[in-house]
Amino acid sequence: MHPEFDVDLLRTFIAVVETGSFTKASATVHRSQAAVSMQIKRLETMLGTTLFARNTRNLSLTRPGNTLLEYARRVLALHEEAWSAIVRPEVSGRVVLGAPDDYVSSLLSPVLRRFSTLYPHVEIEIVCAQSTSLAPMLADNKIDLAFVTRDRKLRGEFVRSEPMVWVGASVDTPVLAASPLPVGLYEPGCVARQHTLAALDGARIRYRAAFSSASLMGLVATVDAGLSVIAVTRCSVPSRLAILGEAQGLPKIAPLEIVVARSAKSDRPTCDYLAAQMVQDLSLGPQMQSPTPNPSQSRSKGSTAAQA
Repeated sequence: MHPEFDVDLLRTFIAVVETGSFTKASATVHRSQAAVSMQIKRLETMLGTTLFARNTRNLSLTRPGNTLLEYARRVLALHEEAWSAIVRPEVSGRVVLGAPDDYVSSLLSPVLRRFSTLYPHVEIEIVCAQSTSLAPMLADNKIDLAFVTRDRKLRGEFVRSEPMVWVGASVDTPVLAASPLPVGLYEPGCVARQHTLAALDGARIRYRAAFSSASLMGLVATVDAGLSVIAVTRCSVPSRLAILGEAQGLPKIAPLEIVVARSAKSDRPTCDYLAAQMVQDLSLGPQMQSPTPNPSQSRSKGSTAAQA
């Protein structure tokens, strides 16, 4: 008799594939990196094969790993569909969600996939903009929810603290030898820029604001060209670039607090369930057991946007 697949093992396996690393997958499934490694090892032992080809820089699927991935996704989809068909309310409608592009690509993709499985009749419109631009849109009820960096204008329900890291084309990029140090920065007024400049000033490092952009891709382009170093959230670092730090003479940067903020008109089931799903899936606390989020957790007064 063949051993049965453990859904948790399959979920962890998919998380490793989608994030490209055991470290990033650990945040997705709310487990330690060691626990993720043990789960993958357990899955490989059960199947009697290697699922990942590992080297110092990349993590890629073996042929059996590619085969398992297709079936694992189908098994999890059926698992979610079976659960939602029995226990979820019939929720339908539309939600307008705002988030910076780097948060959408690095954090929200699995949340949106899961939510759409649970609530297939809900239409989601995504507005990609920086947190500084989303604050007035939220206050004017132009968007329902915002997955953003917390500041004095955006005080929603806390989701996670995301580390900021220095990024360069390589660990020995020639840019590091320049004085003043050429730095690419997010747009004026954003918390990420404030934290970056505070770290440089606190370490008394001579720098110049060589580039400024509201887009992660704009900043990454300056790094690819070998023109600057940048500071971004760790979850959004492209795999081709190098994470820098104290070994390269760069200071630690204070992390960003990510929240789900809500507009005044968001007091309806579609918004309740999407807000709860983001908090549940992206919180770095203990993993929750029920696939169905508790919407009451995201309807507290503290989760609405504070007016400036």
